[in-house]
Amino acid sequence: MLNLIASMQPFTSAYAQSDLPGKLIIWSLASLSILCWIILIYKIWQANKVKKASQRVLTLIDKNKDQLLHLDAACFSPFMQEYVPHPFPQIYFVLKDKTIEILNKKIFFLEKTNQANEVYLTTSDMEILEQYVSSTLSDQYKLLEKNLFVLSTIYTLAPFLGLLGTVWGILVTFSSLNSGASAASNAAILGGISTALSTTVMGLVIAIPALISYNYLKNNLKHFSSDMENFLYRLLSILELQYRKADLT
Repeated sequence: MLNLIASMQPFTSAYAQSDLPGKLIIWSLASLSILCWIILIYKIWQANKVKKASQRVLTLIDKNKDQLLHLDAACFSPFMQEYVPHPFPQIYFVLKDKTIEILNKKIFFLEKTNQANEVYLTTSDMEILEQYVSSTLSDQYKLLEKNLFVLSTIYTLAPFLGLLGTVWGILVTFSSLNSGASAASNAAILGGISTALSTTVMGLVIAIPALISYNYLKNNLKHFSSDMENFLYRLLSILELQYRKADLT
């Protein structure tokens, strides 16, 4: 803890010696740093919660393959937390509702024509289900990606703010040198140099973890997108085994 406080000493000194524009730049960089870590910690926490919940959904589906269309919200509620997206349950419920809608239509027309045949899902029905649920996958991906752009904005903006502080600090230094050597000008020179160096370091210190975390989360989200597609195909294969008419020829 003492080492951390000691490492902050150059930045606090630079802030104290900076003029108003320099202080504003340092405050902006500090705000970006706080926002970066808030988004980073939240997105990592969210990703872990979503992965754990998704694994439990897979286990639930595997245990109830024979009654796939009979699972309700109560079956999923024990591991569905508020403020956390739940893509797998959403995919399941959308697929379930559309499948029941198709089956009910088939039953209705069979009853209307006084036919007593069993209800099956055709190949075209399976294609309709896949296309219909694909939009849900896209919506869930966007939901998981929400606020991730903030990290990309931070790792782009932070170095530019640091560069702005560097240029401003150098400008203040040269302006003080032109005004002649005095106690006031010497303090301004030191303040300008401190602003230039501290803002450069702060910009890089903020941008580097933001860039690493953005790439990590983006890659993690890409893999989870594949997991969502695999989950959809697993559900479709279970439905196909249960509701496709057996080809006896």
